[in-house]
Amino acid sequence: MKKYVKWAAAIAVVGALAGCANTAPIANIHSTVSAGHTESQVRNAILKAGAERKWAMNDAGKGVIVARQQARDHMAEVRVSYSASNYSITYASSTNLEAANGKINKNYNRWVHNLDKDIQVNLSATPGK
Repeated sequence: MKKYVKWAAAIAVVGALAGCANTAPIANIHSTVSAGHTESQVRNAILKAGAERKWAMNDAGKGVIVARQQARDHMAEVRVSYSASNYSITYASSTNLEAANGKINKNYNRWVHNLDKDIQVNLSATPGK
């Protein structure tokens, strides 16, 4: 019986330690756009994806959008640079996402991967020139 208690305690400790791994390397996304899309179509796909995922999207100059995601007391801000042939989503800043030493809370990576996925879906639904 004592053997089972020790095994159960060991499994509980390992499970608790695995649950503490809330951070991952910061995801910076670089995607290629299929030929035939205009810069305006790429911009519109980014803005639509952001709106669908509840990102606050703001133009920050030619070919640049600054996007902000707010969830309760957590905030992430990214810079989306784009052209007719590619776009990138790069980390800009955050609040309460444990960002340090190139790592961040896993929610951030989920947010940017979902944004990227929706941009790709929007681009595939938009015919080229």
